[in-house]
Amino acid sequence: MNLFDKIVNKQEKMSVIGLGYVGMPIAVSFARKVNVIGFDINKDKINIYKSGIDPTKEVGDEAIKNTTVEFTSDEAKLREAKFHIVAVPTPVNKDHTPDLSSVESASRILGRNLTKGSIVVYESTVYPGVTEDMCVPILERESGLKCGVDFKIGYSPERINPGDKVHRLETIVKIVSGMDEEALDTIAKVYELVVEAGVYKAESIKVAEAAKVIENSQRDINIAFMNELSIIFNKMGIDTKAVLEAAGTKWNFLKFYPGLVGGHCIGVDPYYLTYKAEEMGYHSQIILSGRKINDDMGKYVAENAVKQMIKAHKQINGSKVVIFGVTFKENCPDVRNTKVVDIIRELEEYGVEVMVVDPVADREDLWRAYRINLCKAEEITDIDAIIFAVPHEEFKTIKLQDLKKMFRTTNSKSSDEIDEVAATTESDADVEKNEYVLIDVKGMFNRQEAEKMGYIYWRL
Repeated sequence: MNLFDKIVNKQEKMSVIGLGYVGMPIAVSFARKVNVIGFDINKDKINIYKSGIDPTKEVGDEAIKNTTVEFTSDEAKLREAKFHIVAVPTPVNKDHTPDLSSVESASRILGRNLTKGSIVVYESTVYPGVTEDMCVPILERESGLKCGVDFKIGYSPERINPGDKVHRLETIVKIVSGMDEEALDTIAKVYELVVEAGVYKAESIKVAEAAKVIENSQRDINIAFMNELSIIFNKMGIDTKAVLEAAGTKWNFLKFYPGLVGGHCIGVDPYYLTYKAEEMGYHSQIILSGRKINDDMGKYVAENAVKQMIKAHKQINGSKVVIFGVTFKENCPDVRNTKVVDIIRELEEYGVEVMVVDPVADREDLWRAYRINLCKAEEITDIDAIIFAVPHEEFKTIKLQDLKKMFRTTNSKSSDEIDEVAATTESDADVEKNEYVLIDVKGMFNRQEAEKMGYIYWRL
């Protein structure tokens, strides 16, 4: 009986190493079919899972409560498994070079507990060559086993989109690769147990590694183009969203939009590709140019927020600004590499007091990573500007009229009286409406409606 059959018949177990936004959903999905050991070095995280809580919001508390995954921080339990999936984060250092420390650490831990006849599949984003040239030697050294003889390896890039309830592990075609035909066949069959969309067999591990980094690099470049257009059109006094809606009527126009590009994938993966290219003697031109544009967008938003506040005759130093949304993307608690922090830090450089509202963000991670505390919307008063940075679903019920109550006003009239004046005359309204500055990064609100209500409105 081969390894796949033993796994299906529950004679052998599989393990998932790294139980974050990627690894945990993988473990839970496979546990519906086979016996799964879910390993993470973070004991607190393991205890949270064991208590039936999903801090990532990727599968939900109910799924965690009912899963058969054996959550553990005991690395010796890995010896009970024969098929291992490594799904640990691969961020970048401050100088934008790859930080492969988690992959190296996971490889050492797994190597110490690797048994003969095992297959190891890496899912972490890496540049081409890392799996075979870096991970294999670690596994061999720690285990005393020989790759290709005692164990085999493969690579299958993760494609999970955090916060996305449509494009999940099960519904996205899975790229798989193996060091030889036997490994590839087994890896493909194992993933086919849970991936309803099917698998694509890459011709080599390096091809699969390269496919992953170019997927997000391509998206990064397209968004960078939109961000550059936004900068240009802003100087021209043209609404970028209106331009894109018009251009989008052509059948082959790619519908990308300007925005903040952070997170652990799009904001990171291009640097892995360009790092390897530099090693080979080639300096990237398009990829790094796009990344630079996107890296600077937080500062750009902050600068324009200050400009709009000056238009509203606000005193910048000592002013108060509230930012709605601080995660790297909507409807996801993940704050890793969020570019909203760039907005906050830039405003603080101007002497602005910044308050943050985000009902979705992981409070502990936010404080640990950035020393930022969260406020409740009902606590916000006497502010000088509002920035909607992340369009969480929970924010979409907020009305423009409700936002006015948060502002510091120098007028004697109430906000309702000001609206009445704005609706009937232009004279007083021109002065009154300068009280309200709204920076709507992703265009959640209707521009015409906001301006009619007296807001100084700006968006990418």
